[in-house]
Amino acid sequence: MSTEQPYGNAPLFRDLQGDEIGDLEATQIESLCMNCHENGMTRLLLTKIPFFQEIVISSFDCEHCHFSNNEVQPGGRIQDKGCRIVCKIQTPEDMSRQVVKSDSASLRIPELDFEIPANSQKGILTTVEGLISRAVMGLEQDQPVRRIMHPEAAEQIDGFIGKLKNLQPPFQMILDDPTGNSYIENLMAPKKDPSVETQHYTRTHEQDQQLGLSDGNEGELQQEAAEAEGQRSGSEVTVSGGGDTDEDVKDEVLQFAVNCSECNSPAKTNMKVVNIPYFKEVIIMAMVCEACGYRTNEVKSGAGIEPKGRKLSLKITDSSDLSRDVLKSETCGFMIPEIGFELTMGTLGGKFTTLEGLLGNIKDQLSRMHPFVMGDSAPNERAEKMKEFLEKLDKIIACELKVTVVLDDPAGNSYIQNVYAPDPDPEMVVEEYDRTAEQNDELGITDMRTENYT
Repeated sequence: MSTEQPYGNAPLFRDLQGDEIGDLEATQIESLCMNCHENGMTRLLLTKIPFFQEIVISSFDCEHCHFSNNEVQPGGRIQDKGCRIVCKIQTPEDMSRQVVKSDSASLRIPELDFEIPANSQKGILTTVEGLISRAVMGLEQDQPVRRIMHPEAAEQIDGFIGKLKNLQPPFQMILDDPTGNSYIENLMAPKKDPSVETQHYTRTHEQDQQLGLSDGNEGELQQEAAEAEGQRSGSEVTVSGGGDTDEDVKDEVLQFAVNCSECNSPAKTNMKVVNIPYFKEVIIMAMVCEACGYRTNEVKSGAGIEPKGRKLSLKITDSSDLSRDVLKSETCGFMIPEIGFELTMGTLGGKFTTLEGLLGNIKDQLSRMHPFVMGDSAPNERAEKMKEFLEKLDKIIACELKVTVVLDDPAGNSYIQNVYAPDPDPEMVVEEYDRTAEQNDELGITDMRTENYT
């Protein structure tokens, strides 16, 4: 088998620009023809659909028997967590919400007890009304045959198709995607939409198996590891010479290979343990992609979940406040009450930067979170709202608008620098609170096993 990749160190998934790239973008692979069992040629084109996902377009042609085949496969990255989106369709305007539904997402309408199972349809970019119309077309497709072979079943399906066609608000639409790559438009962007509730969850072992992230032998491997650990704990283990101490690891910058989240090209992430004064140890990870120039940094807590949640409120009074160090963990929400802005838990990931840097990251992230209110195709009213909000953010960054920023972290792992330390900061309020049962569930504390492991 021979491969040819003439485009060198470039992003794996690039926008289609035929005038500039030409035929060199395709990768050619000699492969077996399943029709005549001679060798044919497969051409692969890796590209992106705007605001949707990466795809792999493949074309096979056999010069011996002239058999050909074309198909499109998803090439997008599977997110760290799955997502469950509940959207309340209350007005006719809600029927025109843009929806991105991936292959692995299931769709449910509780009012009709109707469900489209995962992997039963290809991924699609459409509207709520378009999803319903597509479901109707799928049910009507085999009705002529059913009316002959199973007339009673066909009659029941005809009745249900009528209900789908006549479906009017209000009703609920639930989109559950283990890959985390589905999306329902926020009509209130950049503010929080009260009609859309998004929850991120940890996938089950069965879902990992369905997505190809687990081979099904994980249970056996865990049992073998537990047995090996038991054998080691039964005898004294001594390490001598050349071993790294905890201090050595803390001073060392570790590297590991990853794929860039923007272009999927190979990259390296640097990781280091950092001690924040008057707070705790954290793990900082930073990545720079040489192919597309994308860079990111992320922070993980090195001390686990605190007994209580923590809420930090800082009143910005002058430009020096914008240079305060800020640690926003991945479980932390971010709010600016004066402009009605809120980022929910899990958005942006973990960040260790300054307050000015965090506001800049939020500004950049808004176009990713709300792609349907950016660009020429965005409705004028919503595009104007986004423009006004971004102008307010610019005024806050320029310290022309005095506001209060709030970090609310149920895990208690977020931090704003106290420039008066060790004395109290007169511009900052720190509150500790007991978590609710729902917050414990989102953090995974409810399902944790802390005793009786054996």
